[in-house]
Amino acid sequence: MSLGDDTGRTRTRLPEAGGDPYGGARRNGRSSSRSLVTVVGVVVLLIAAIAFANRGGGDSDEEGGDSPKAAATAPTGEKPVPAGAAGIPAGFAHDRQGAESAAANYAVALGSAEMFTKARRDAILQSIIVPARIADFEARLDKAYTPEFNKNVGLNSDGTTPEGLTFVSRTTPIGTKVTESSSDTATVEVWCSGLLGLAGESSTSPVTNSWFTITMLLEWTDDDWKIVTHSQKDGPTPVPGDERASNADEMAKAVQEYGGFTYAR
Repeated sequence: MSLGDDTGRTRTRLPEAGGDPYGGARRNGRSSSRSLVTVVGVVVLLIAAIAFANRGGGDSDEEGGDSPKAAATAPTGEKPVPAGAAGIPAGFAHDRQGAESAAANYAVALGSAEMFTKARRDAILQSIIVPARIADFEARLDKAYTPEFNKNVGLNSDGTTPEGLTFVSRTTPIGTKVTESSSDTATVEVWCSGLLGLAGESSTSPVTNSWFTITMLLEWTDDDWKIVTHSQKDGPTPVPGDERASNADEMAKAVQEYGGFTYAR
């Protein structure tokens, strides 16, 4: 911004340098949050205006009919796959998109609270693992989901939830990427956010958020994509926001009232 002084000269005030949120001093997030809310509000209003302007010119007596059907899955326009065995979607397309959809759905299943119960865990594995590797996966996960592990996350030793508490274990895919592929195999990375913990006043293991990337090698088997190998690493992790952490009652209510999702790209 330019400012004049009494001598007629012009002084230029340069903007102050901001800190790098990933390495330098952290900025005050309040003003940026308000700016973001404003921008998002403008974008939402703009989209609504465009949608209103582009509506079909049907008769007014048709406006009271049924609500529009759900749109096809964005961004590709392919319809979501139907639910399959163990409540997990199945019947993915035999292409890269189908492999990404399968990997995203399998990440949700593998990160669910149902994995802490052996009967449900085995049913999930039967549905998403190639037949030749099911026994290996079952044995490996039986060693991981031990009574000691259950106690570490706040559960009873048998994997059940203590009375008065709500157990949370959810994985949400943020994005997918195919790193290698052939006609019948695909290596897919799934970037995820996860919730894990117990919601409730007496909880000693509150619900926390984590970020991680799952890598799956998938194989086209029995007319669907199935997992051959599975690995996980931390991150990428964003800078935490300034939101206040919810109390135990708010978190428990949210988990009970908001269902999880299945995904199709």
